[in-house]
Amino acid sequence: MAGITMTDLCKRYGSVSVIEGLNLEIRDKEFMVLVGPSGCGKSTVLRMIAGLEDISEGTMKIGDRIVNDMHPKDRDVAMVFQSYALYPHMTVRENISFGLKVRKVPAAEIKKLVDEAATSLGLIDLLDRKPKALSGGQRQRVALGRAIVRKPSVFLFDEPLSNLDAELRVQMRAEISSLQKRLQITSVYVTHDQVEAMTMGHRITVLNGGDVQQVGTPLDLYETPRNLFVARFIGTPPMNIVAGTVKQDGSAVETATLVLPLEGELGNLGQRHRGRKIMVGLRPEHIGSNPEPEVPNAEISCKVEVVEPLGHEVILHGRSGEDRIVAKLHPHHIPETGETLKLSARCDGLHLFDPETELRLT
Repeated sequence: MAGITMTDLCKRYGSVSVIEGLNLEIRDKEFMVLVGPSGCGKSTVLRMIAGLEDISEGTMKIGDRIVNDMHPKDRDVAMVFQSYALYPHMTVRENISFGLKVRKVPAAEIKKLVDEAATSLGLIDLLDRKPKALSGGQRQRVALGRAIVRKPSVFLFDEPLSNLDAELRVQMRAEISSLQKRLQITSVYVTHDQVEAMTMGHRITVLNGGDVQQVGTPLDLYETPRNLFVARFIGTPPMNIVAGTVKQDGSAVETATLVLPLEGELGNLGQRHRGRKIMVGLRPEHIGSNPEPEVPNAEISCKVEVVEPLGHEVILHGRSGEDRIVAKLHPHHIPETGETLKLSARCDGLHLFDPETELRLT
């Protein structure tokens, strides 16, 4: 068992607190992604797991062992860094095998492990090259190979794809996910890219300001964000958030320019919060040019400000009164900047939040 348990974990630099009272459990064989904006503490958490940062307070367990004061080399973890951290004067084979040589693993076993890792990562024909003769994606595979041969209890990934171009990022996302699934090793992956988080993680931990905002599956975070921060952070483009008031009869939310009907479960929610000021969220994909008759709809008059044609869809940025609106439209009609469109919002997927606590209304 190599689950990771953090209890009341704190990291302070003098009077500055980066992580304060963090509680998180990462299950055995799970692929957990830590995601959040720059400076939220995600890399600090990863480095505390690795033992590269001291723990100011609280408890860190890997499996059944408390590792607070354990040396990094004794924690049975392998880390893949953002910068690859390859030795430029060594060949691919020497880079992958270096950690094994330091541990005085027999030469025959080293060759067997390196060949296995190189074959699984498509590096078998590159073992005699040096890093300068490799592409970015190949260098990242070498860094992965160096971690794989260790056969650790835990993999740690610190934004390993941020130096790659867009096409390679997509390819390496799939390769890392496939690798973790095949090896069944507990993995913690740090990224600021929520697309990486959504496509790779079994579960996602959203961090902000050193605090855990929500932990859940990608679908949990997307469909039931716990607060406004998660609602805005998860999703591309981000969720539309506008201020409104629930009507006194609970039948709809009224904003400055919109009337958004509440039906079904949302109708029950409206009844519980009649007359209350709220923040209402609506995903861009729920706003289009054609109403869907089987669900409640609201009409939006939107003045187009920016249009982003993506081939399979068009992202529209505009305004309805003072409210900013982002919509996903079909590519058959690309609107003009300055044009006023009549759009339709399907209202069975609204998200309601308290404007003071910013928590989801229940």
